[in-house]
Amino acid sequence: MQEETGSVADAAPSGGEKAGRNTSGGRKGRKIPTVDAVVAKESAAPDAAAPQDERPAAAAVAEEGVDSAAAAPDGEDEMKKYQDDNNLKLFDEDAEAEEQARLDARRADMNLEGETALLETVLFLESEPQSAEVLAKITQLSEDVVSECLERLKEKYLSPDSGIELSQIIGGWMLVPKKECFELVKERYGKKNEGRLSKAAIETLSIIAYSQPITRAEIESIRHVNVDAMMRLLLDRKFITEKGHKDIPGKPTMYGTTDEFLNFFHLQSIKDLPRLDEKESERFELAR
Repeated sequence: MQEETGSVADAAPSGGEKAGRNTSGGRKGRKIPTVDAVVAKESAAPDAAAPQDERPAAAAVAEEGVDSAAAAPDGEDEMKKYQDDNNLKLFDEDAEAEEQARLDARRADMNLEGETALLETVLFLESEPQSAEVLAKITQLSEDVVSECLERLKEKYLSPDSGIELSQIIGGWMLVPKKECFELVKERYGKKNEGRLSKAAIETLSIIAYSQPITRAEIESIRHVNVDAMMRLLLDRKFITEKGHKDIPGKPTMYGTTDEFLNFFHLQSIKDLPRLDEKESERFELAR
């Protein structure tokens, strides 16, 4: 026991040696940290075991910026396409405005001859009679100018080398073939224009036109035949229509002609129908 104790004593440095090392500028001894210093150091150190999702905010923002930058090309393409479409639309609108301005300038410089030619073009293209008011809206001319142009056209078509004339039909104006010219080609074009109306249909239609309003029984008393088939045909063609009921027992339906009838036969009104001879007129009256 004593030997072991002595060995330990020999190995331990003496207090004088320790003091001498400290004062002689030799290597300093390691300073033992206090408990407070250890706690502070541990608190300041980053948590190595923290999950990866709990990154500093700056790093997350930086990564979001990278993702946004990666998606930027699609957004830029959409924006460029939108801008191109918008520019194209603006270009089209500018082109239309320029074209309209050009047409307005031509219209402003147009003299009466040009205005008459414009009106003639419209009348040629229209398949239905058009009133002076409607023609003024289509041509963008005043009604006074349209009226003057119509007079010029009527005078123009009086020339014997013109096969068409300007006719007023049911309140509107329309270009139609001259009767004397149409008669020469009626065999070819008349049936087409008349829609192949039979003689019986034309006779029934004539009775209605001259005697309207008239009932079916009154028509049959004039023709002395059943007119059901002819009445259906004329109603389908819209040449006739119901005009109310006659104030007699049974309240029979009365019929009369339509604007379609006037248009088809180039009549301004029923007053323009050819006059009946005395015999025909008397026959129609006796039937009433």
